[in-house]
Amino acid sequence: MVSITKRSASPVGLIGKPSPFHASVTLFAANTSSVNSNDAPTTDPSIMLRRSKRIKLEKNYDVDDVAIPKLESDGHDGPSPPRKRKARSNVVASSSSVKLEEVSPRRPKPIQQSLAVPHPAPLRWREAYDTIKRMRANIVAPVDTMGCDQAQLKEVDPKSQRFSTLVSLMLSSQTRDEVTDAAVGRLREGLGGSITVDAVLAADDTTISEAIAKVGFWRRKTQYIKQTAKRLRDDFDSDVPRTVDELCSLPGVGPKMAFLALQVAWKINVGIGVDVHVHRITNRLGWHKPPTKTPEETRLNLQSWLPTELHPEINHLLVGFGQTICLPVGPRCDECELSSGLCPSARKITKTAKIRKIAATSTTKGGPKVEITLEEQTEEKLFEPLADAPSPLSDIE
Repeated sequence: MVSITKRSASPVGLIGKPSPFHASVTLFAANTSSVNSNDAPTTDPSIMLRRSKRIKLEKNYDVDDVAIPKLESDGHDGPSPPRKRKARSNVVASSSSVKLEEVSPRRPKPIQQSLAVPHPAPLRWREAYDTIKRMRANIVAPVDTMGCDQAQLKEVDPKSQRFSTLVSLMLSSQTRDEVTDAAVGRLREGLGGSITVDAVLAADDTTISEAIAKVGFWRRKTQYIKQTAKRLRDDFDSDVPRTVDELCSLPGVGPKMAFLALQVAWKINVGIGVDVHVHRITNRLGWHKPPTKTPEETRLNLQSWLPTELHPEINHLLVGFGQTICLPVGPRCDECELSSGLCPSARKITKTAKIRKIAATSTTKGGPKVEITLEEQTEEKLFEPLADAPSPLSDIE
């Protein structure tokens, strides 16, 4: 924009107007009334030039569309015409549409299936694995009788079997197997004897909530179950999907549930279901270098070196081991065969005996005074990390 310095008096044939852009600038335009008071066509070339430029400005930039005062040119290069507000609104509208597209629902990110660089197989892992398997053969853990694979046994229809397995997995998050199994039984009873997609959709939220009220986050899981049933009906013919990515697109379903659902419901083995037990125990065994921080890191490490045929069984094996021997707090290292050198996080157990003396006095009427001393021996267990072991990872949940 070119400004013209303010003058004390206007030339003949020009009229000054204050600039709408700056108070110290005056714009001059041809005063056609003084030049041509009789409304006769003017022959002054300068005035004709100014008028033609004014007309050209209006034609090219459509100043009428702009909500500012219309300016007349004085023949000099005046201020650049402002951008049309109509165009600006279009830009804003365009920006808004782009923004809406960015926040619109997108397909979930595919679940990572492998590491770019495989994790090396730990030393003596097979020996430790077989030792756990041998110990588990003599132990009946809660997961053996109340795990997610038990929910389908009371269903007849194959679709209901798969759906009840998925529901059991959804309820198991942050919940003990005993509580989950009881909740599945109450839900089946509340839905009329079978856990089906149609029965869940027909039931009100109160019916589902009352049945699962003892599991963790039951309010949220009530909504997840209803939303999942609707998705299955609309998108998957009322059946459980057959891929990890499709399962993880359902509300409340994560990778662990997806891999276990495929293994139990469809007998499809595409990965390892890693929960807190698998995450904790494999870190205690030193199978991850460095130690993993999340179950997903643990899963990718294990899948990179553990033989594929062991993927379906390792979750069930380690969950039961973690429920009975390798507890989150106070692991029973004195009962574990891995303490002999296969577990770097094992704690050395020292037993000490304490003898406590108890004195008692008895008197009888007219008889002698009798004093009795009893000795009671108690055993105390002291746990110490092995001298050559790294820091135990007992705090990993």
